[in-house]
Amino acid sequence: MLTVTAIQKAQATDKQYRMADERGLVLLVRPNGAKLWQLRYRHGGKEKTASLGQYPDVGLSVAREKRDALRKQVAAGTDPIAAKRARVAEADANKVNTFEAVARDWWAHWKASRSDSHTTYVIRRLEADVFPVIGSRPVALIEAPELVAMVKKVEARGALDIAKRIHQTCGQVFLYAIAHGKATRNPATDIKPADVIQQRDKVNYARIDATELPALLRKIDAYQGTPTTRLAVKLMALTFVRTGELIGARWSEFDLEAARWDIPASRMKMKTPHVVPLSPQAIDVLRTLQTGTGGRELLFPGCYVSRNLR
Repeated sequence: MLTVTAIQKAQATDKQYRMADERGLVLLVRPNGAKLWQLRYRHGGKEKTASLGQYPDVGLSVAREKRDALRKQVAAGTDPIAAKRARVAEADANKVNTFEAVARDWWAHWKASRSDSHTTYVIRRLEADVFPVIGSRPVALIEAPELVAMVKKVEARGALDIAKRIHQTCGQVFLYAIAHGKATRNPATDIKPADVIQQRDKVNYARIDATELPALLRKIDAYQGTPTTRLAVKLMALTFVRTGELIGARWSEFDLEAARWDIPASRMKMKTPHVVPLSPQAIDVLRTLQTGTGGRELLFPGCYVSRNLR
């Protein structure tokens, strides 16, 4: 067995040599005077050598503790050298695979089938509310309490809907990370938004019954605004399209003879084309519009369409 005195007296020679302690622990003395602790062991039928540090930074007692810990790994069937390499590789991966880095990769993949306005909104929300809090954290190490603290911070300013959407978006990022081998679990699934975020009272949007539609159309006809606005609101009531789809409508999208309106994928939220059948009443509205805007690209150039008819 080695002693501290023997170690201190060991002198460098022209060739390196080893001083044995016990149970595989040795001290390697190099020609430059460096003294390195090593553990010699066998794993998988091969003899291997693990480094345990340099003397005197690692003293004799600490070197023996490290030896015993590694021997337990070997006894359990683990190769200490391979295990150390795996830990280093995981640490390096965690430095690269931060939540922000993975989220931006996810966003670039996800946005291909969504509208520009929606994808821009999502990345801005991440940049404003998520990245400053967990963006630098390794995506594989984030836990549910961190997500709770983040959404509660957003909730505190009264942005309940944004807090819920952030939770949902983070869940999608974690699923992407799992699919690409950058994480093993989705901590967002440990949280139910209703358990951590206040719930708004649900208010249903006003709707009309089919029997009320004729009265609505009569009110639209009696609307005292501009003729173009009146026709726009009437066309919306007859086609049930979104306001944005109506405002951006182009004459090239309409086939009045075939009684159809083909809205291209580029103008749809989900990036898929949409066909709107046109009723005779809708065609009448369009033919009336043609007298005023038929020679232009847009049906309603520069026109504001009210969402509510009062």
